Amino acid sequence: MVTPVVFRAGCPDCRARFELPAAALRLAIGGSAHTTFYSFTCPECDSAVRKPAGERIVELLTEGGVRTLRLHSTV
Repeated sequence: MVTPVVFRAGCPDCRARFELPAAALRLAIGGSAHTTFYSFTCPECDSAVRKPAGERIVELLTEGGVRTLRLHSTV
């Protein structure tokens, strides 16, 4: 039996701390550190949260099964 992966997160608006399943997170990978982020909706206050994702966070989220969107440059 496989244990579902959960991620610890926090909301900058209401300051709640909680755990989210991989399905509740989205990862966007852009061409730079400024355009790579993960997002989720706070289960406490329903705020849309977007946080930067460095290389280690990207690795953990992708290995944990978080859906990933690759952003492409229009230039």
